[in-house]
Amino acid sequence: MRSAARLRPRRAFVLAVLGLYAACRLVTTTILLVVMQRQVPSGMTGGEAAPVTYFPFTALWDGQWYQIIATEGYPDHVPRGDDGGVQQNPWAFYPLFPFAARALMAVTGLGFPAAGSTIALLCGFGAAVLMAFLLRDRIGERATLVVVVLWASFPASVVLQLAYTEALAMLLLLGYLYALARERWLVAAAVAVLVGLARPIAVPLGVVTLVALWLRWRARGLRPITTREYAAGLASLVGCGVAGLLWPAIAWWGTGDRSAYTDTMGAWRGSGVVEPFVPWLGMSKYAFGDTWGPVWLVVVPTVVIAMVAGPWARALGAELRTWTVAYPAYLAAVLDPFTSIFRYLIPLFPLLVVAVGAGWTDPARERRASSWPLLLVRAVPLLVLFVVGQYYWTDILWRYVPSPTGDYPP
Repeated sequence: MRSAARLRPRRAFVLAVLGLYAACRLVTTTILLVVMQRQVPSGMTGGEAAPVTYFPFTALWDGQWYQIIATEGYPDHVPRGDDGGVQQNPWAFYPLFPFAARALMAVTGLGFPAAGSTIALLCGFGAAVLMAFLLRDRIGERATLVVVVLWASFPASVVLQLAYTEALAMLLLLGYLYALARERWLVAAAVAVLVGLARPIAVPLGVVTLVALWLRWRARGLRPITTREYAAGLASLVGCGVAGLLWPAIAWWGTGDRSAYTDTMGAWRGSGVVEPFVPWLGMSKYAFGDTWGPVWLVVVPTVVIAMVAGPWARALGAELRTWTVAYPAYLAAVLDPFTSIFRYLIPLFPLLVVAVGAGWTDPARERRASSWPLLLVRAVPLLVLFVVGQYYWTDILWRYVPSPTGDYPP
């Protein structure tokens, strides 16, 4: 942990984080407005005859599904085609974000695009502050500010102010990790239930919780564990279990179909079913060829593990290191890799700590890593690449291009 003497007062630190995050979002807004000029009016943007404006432009793609949920709710059955196959439908999307948008719409009279993007924007600010507090004692204030800026500028970070769930999910994820770091087990249990209504990431969080509980148990000689704390720790683990099962159970209850959620998720898969791990081999061969595709499937996980396993990542702590391995492993098990993979990388913020060399705990390396010149030398090139990447992510993936064969979703 960094010395508290080096840290500025909490209020000044929060203001610095908020100011930097606002600057990042201003850059993103500029990019959105520039790309928006090239958006062809269509049914997805509010009508072929209507000019494209900012808020409708922030609610494309999955934002259309969230709008349906916010305005109409979920169907009472699983929609099926003439062949009996499950069709794409709202049950694939978790309810916390669209229902929050519905509440804001009712209070303010805003339409869904404005309400949804506003919620995402506010949640992003909250996530940035929680990330800063989570990292501040681990890597120091300067490195924390740099990491927050890089995370807020990541190519797919555009989605943090769009009508998508990433910002809300990051707020809850960081809230959960922060509660674990402070050993606030009951708070973590409550946040876990909210996670179960926002994003399907409870399984890797459960792995992180097991590690946190094991570390607490190992320290019982120095800090004895009371019966009450044992129960609270168990509650946090149970909370992750409940979170993982909650939405599939609600979908079952809402439709009367036990496999409503999994069947609906299969409707988005090329094979029509959820196949753990298998799609990655096919996609790797499609993207990199039959020879190099499988090689990359080995290289990428090896690099991720190496980044968080060495002494250069020790400052992250066991929980953040575990998250950075467990979350990609979970994605490999449940995700069909495609263009959405870029926004699924947003929760891997601990890798940015390693990328800027701020994960060392050796005092000499720590001092060098926390110096502004060295931090900027490492971070500025990444920042430039990330901002350029934002433009291409927005123009190539987010901007909707009507065509007979469809367009690739972000």
